[in-house]
Amino acid sequence: MALQFPDIDPIALRLGPVVIRWYALSYIAGLTGGWRYLLWLARKSHAKISALQIDDFLVWATLGTVIGGRFGCVLFYKPGFYFADPVQILYLWHGGMSFHGGITGVCIAAMVFARIKGKRIADVCDFLAPLPGIGIFAVRIGNFINGQLWGKPTDLPWGFGVPDASGVLVSRHASQLYEASLEGLLSFVLVWWFTAKPRPRLAPTGLFFIVYGCARFTVEWVRLPDANIGYLAGDWLTMGMVLTTPMIFIGAGLLVYAYGRNQTSGNLSVSGA
Repeated sequence: MALQFPDIDPIALRLGPVVIRWYALSYIAGLTGGWRYLLWLARKSHAKISALQIDDFLVWATLGTVIGGRFGCVLFYKPGFYFADPVQILYLWHGGMSFHGGITGVCIAAMVFARIKGKRIADVCDFLAPLPGIGIFAVRIGNFINGQLWGKPTDLPWGFGVPDASGVLVSRHASQLYEASLEGLLSFVLVWWFTAKPRPRLAPTGLFFIVYGCARFTVEWVRLPDANIGYLAGDWLTMGMVLTTPMIFIGAGLLVYAYGRNQTSGNLSVSGA
C-alpha cells in the first residue's frame, strides 16, 4: 500500500498579484539557515572568518547559488530550449535550477570573496564546507512539496502514490526525500563533525565532495532521469551521475593532497585546537 502524497499547493501565499511559492521559500530557508550557522561558527574565538564578513558573504552566496544554478540548468539540462528562446533564462519563477551549477557558482563566489578579503581560497572553502548540506536539505523538501523529481516505481512500503499520465496511481520512490536526507542532512552532519577540529587544509572541502558525490550517485539509481534527456547509456546512466562522478574523484584527490601536505588547518585557527 503506497503512502498518500500530501498534494500541497505549491503556492504558499498570495498577496494580490504577488505569489510566493514554497520552492522559493525553500531557497530562502536554505540561505538563511546557512547564514545563521556560519554566524554561530564565526563567533567562535578560533574561527578564521568574522561574523561581519559572513554577513558580506551572504550576498555573494546568494548570487552564486542563483546565477550558477540557473546557468547550470541551461547548459546541462535544457540547452536547446533556452538557446531557442534566451529570454526564458530570466524567468526564474518558472523553475529550473541545477545543484552542480549552483555549487560551482558558490565556489566562484567564495574565491572572489577570499581575494577581496585577503584570505586563502582554500581556508574559505574549508570553512564553508558544511554549508551546502543545509541548502540541499531545504531545497529538496521544496522539490517534494512541488511534486518534482520522483523516483522509479517501487513495491517498498514507503513509496508514495503518484498519478501517471493517465491518472493511475503508481507507487514511487520519494527520491527528493532521499536526497534531502543523504545529500543534505547526512553530508552536513558528517562534514560539521569533521570540521569541529582543525583539519589539514582542503580536507574539509574534499570530504564534502566525496560525501555529496556518493550520496547523489546512490540516489540516481532510483531517481527518474529528466524527461527531456532520459538515460545517457543503457537504462541506468543519468546526467546526474555524469556530473557527480568528477566530484568524487576531485574530493578523493583533495583528501590525499591535504593529508600528504598536512599544512596548517584550513577550517579553524590552530589556537582553537
